[in-house]
Amino acid sequence: MLIALRTSTMTITLDPKQDFPQFQHLSSGDMLRKHVQNQTSLGKEAQAYMKAGKLVPDDLVFDLITEEADLESGRSILLDGFPRTVAQAEGLERLVHVDMVINLVIPTDTIVERISDRWIHAPSGRTYSYSYNPPKQHGLDDVTGEPLIQREDDKPECVRSRLETYEEATAPLVDYYSSNGVLESFHGTMSDVIYPNVKSWVEGRFDDGRE
Repeated sequence: MLIALRTSTMTITLDPKQDFPQFQHLSSGDMLRKHVQNQTSLGKEAQAYMKAGKLVPDDLVFDLITEEADLESGRSILLDGFPRTVAQAEGLERLVHVDMVINLVIPTDTIVERISDRWIHAPSGRTYSYSYNPPKQHGLDDVTGEPLIQREDDKPECVRSRLETYEEATAPLVDYYSSNGVLESFHGTMSDVIYPNVKSWVEGRFDDGRE
């Protein structure tokens, strides 16, 4: 199993589906947001934590992973954004074995700027940024012309709160996976700089027979 840790949330673009099609790619954030949007029972419960800038409780996320992942197929899983605490890591290890952990380290100001600049078309999930990928018409989706929205957890004050919570929770997690010899950290702000290094490291681990 491969885990990608982020500094709070995704602010650069990685393309594991294209380069590593053998993985089941699961994003804990995307799965949670889907349940929130669909107002499932899990989504309603998780929404309160997300709006408050708090981490969603472990039991909810484990239920979600078990539901979404095909654990019987034998395929490797790329789990994006989870675990975020040592307790979660230990619980995850009882479910599946973790072989590789990617830790993406991105400056706080970069995260706040990029995430708070992000607007989405909720029905389709299309994402826009007024810094580097703006809609053709301000505030409207390019395809449907419908209004764009900003998620509550993308607003600057919520992003900073999430970052503080995340850093407190994940510092021990980085030590945990580093001591297990499965973690590699990558620093930067640009996808075209970080991703080639990530891809090369993952391929090297596969060549070593540690997939």
